[in-house]
Amino acid sequence: MSTQRFQGKIAFVTGGNSGIGLAVATALVREGAKVVLSGRNEATVAAATKALGSSAQGVVADTGRIDGIERVVAAAREFGGGRLDVLFCNAGIGAFGPIATISEQKWDELMAVNLKGVFFTVQKALPLMARGGAIVLNASVAAGKGDPGGSMYAASKAAVRSLGRSLGAELVPAGIRVNVVSPGPVETPIFGKAGMNEQQVADLKVAWSERNPMKRFGTPEEIAATVLFLASDAASYITGVDLLVDGGRGSF
Repeated sequence: MSTQRFQGKIAFVTGGNSGIGLAVATALVREGAKVVLSGRNEATVAAATKALGSSAQGVVADTGRIDGIERVVAAAREFGGGRLDVLFCNAGIGAFGPIATISEQKWDELMAVNLKGVFFTVQKALPLMARGGAIVLNASVAAGKGDPGGSMYAASKAAVRSLGRSLGAELVPAGIRVNVVSPGPVETPIFGKAGMNEQQVADLKVAWSERNPMKRFGTPEEIAATVLFLASDAASYITGVDLLVDGGRGSF
């Protein structure tokens, strides 16, 4: 059934050029929102913006950098007439491997996007948000699991989960809700960008599917449905939660 829960709303989606971010941006536009999306890849940002039409504006920017965040927030301010109703901090990268293989450069790059970028995107976007605004942070079921080779990625996502609690408590007086969505394994381009070859990616997907109670990966659309719920008025009495969308992986 078609709904228009976000009619007249202005939304900002980081990493909205592919995967979960694109699915969320698409769903928001379908439900009446105007969306500013960001991404680091010029071609995929252009393709996403074209597919979404006049209700979307794409900005090529690295939200792991303050200047990139400020550029996208400025675009959101202009596109939304100085107002922002929904913020989905989704941009993230993956890097996996034994602790001995993790360099300072890899650590800094991942934390800049997955953690620093989330914190400062919220900080820079807040002046545009009023009472009734909703922020959703994208973490991961990995934040609560102890998977070998996943220490750096899991640490970044555990920090995002912690931010959701702390920022949620801080922003309650302003009438702004902050929640976290924690996906399990999802079919997105992140695996191809994680520094693994095709065989390693294939082996990882088989192993993760076997460990999942539902024996499968999720889809970006399944995560998008959850993000839109948390951002909608249907979740008006919900803040500070971490909602697992993971096929049961984090629970049993």
